[in-house]
Amino acid sequence: MDSVKVENIRVYAYHGCLPEETLIGSEYRVDVSVKADLSKASVSDDLSDTVDYVHVNHIVKEEMKLPSKLLEHVAQRIMERIFAELKLVSKCKVSISKINPPIEGDVQMVTVVLKAKRS
Repeated sequence: MDSVKVENIRVYAYHGCLPEETLIGSEYRVDVSVKADLSKASVSDDLSDTVDYVHVNHIVKEEMKLPSKLLEHVAQRIMERIFAELKLVSKCKVSISKINPPIEGDVQMVTVVLKAKRS
């Protein structure tokens, strides 16, 4: 199975369980990897035969705008939209990293990774 990756999508968003996280916000990194059959696109040279990474980026940015307590919830929403809007996708992996999370210690980021197959 072929894949398309959109990596290091950087956004500023307002996710978290603490009140200050939803007020102040934080920087996030999102990585998306999807599996699809890209053999037709490799011959046709036609955008409609592949997974449009611009569309993937758009979905991520829109879903990251909607505040959630948990990054798992945001990642699930991103995957659901990818499966709904990008019919070629058979598998999806979404990683969301919160940069400089508000926890004690010197922690660069925390990351949640969700994977799913089209049902």
